[in-house]
Amino acid sequence: MARYTGPVCKLCRREGIKLFLKGDRCYTDKCAIARRNYAPGQHGHTRKKPTEYALQLREKQKAKRIYGVLEAQFRRYFEMAERQPGITGENLLVILERRLDNVVYRLGLAASRAQARQLVRHNFFTVNGRKVNIPSYLVKVGDVIALKEEKKDSPIAKEIMERAASKTLPAWLSYDANNAVGKVEALPKREDIDIPVEEHLIVELYSR
Repeated sequence: MARYTGPVCKLCRREGIKLFLKGDRCYTDKCAIARRNYAPGQHGHTRKKPTEYALQLREKQKAKRIYGVLEAQFRRYFEMAERQPGITGENLLVILERRLDNVVYRLGLAASRAQARQLVRHNFFTVNGRKVNIPSYLVKVGDVIALKEEKKDSPIAKEIMERAASKTLPAWLSYDANNAVGKVEALPKREDIDIPVEEHLIVELYSR
C-alpha cells in the first residue's frame, strides 16, 4: 500500500500546528514547529489571506495527516459517514478514531499513530482473542484489544506497557495495566476527540 515516507515534521510546519506525528519528540524543544514555525519551502515565509477553498483543503489535509490516511481511503470514510445518521463531520471523526492503529495509540500502547500502525502490522495485538494485523480495522463497542502473550517479553513490549500504565485515557476506552488489555467501552463522542480539526469545513469541501 502507498504511504507517505518523507519527513513528517514538514507536514506539521505546512499545517502550522503540531500534529504529534513523532511521539515524544513533539513535546520537546526539538519540535519543528518550536524551531521553525512557518511553512517549508522557498515561499514558506510568505503570508497571504487564504481562500475559502484553501481553508477547507487545509482541514482535510490535517485530518488525513493526523490519522495517517491517504486520499482514497479518506474519501471512503467520508462516504461511509454520509450514509450514517447524524452529523457527517462528526461521524467522519468517529470512524477515524475507531481505526485499530488509533485505538492502540489512544490506549498509550504506542508513542505515535505511526508506531501503532507498525506494531499492529507486526502482529503485536489481538482483538477479542483473534490476531488482527490490519491498522484500518474498525473497532466496535465491547471489543477487547490485548498485547499478545508471546510479545510481552520483548523489549519494545515492556517499553509500551510502561508507557500505557501512565497514559490518560479518553472516556470511551479502558485499560488494564496488569494484563496489557484495553477495551472499547463506547463509541467516541465529538467532545472526546481532541484533534484540532474543524470537520464542517471538510464536509463543505467534499460538497463542492
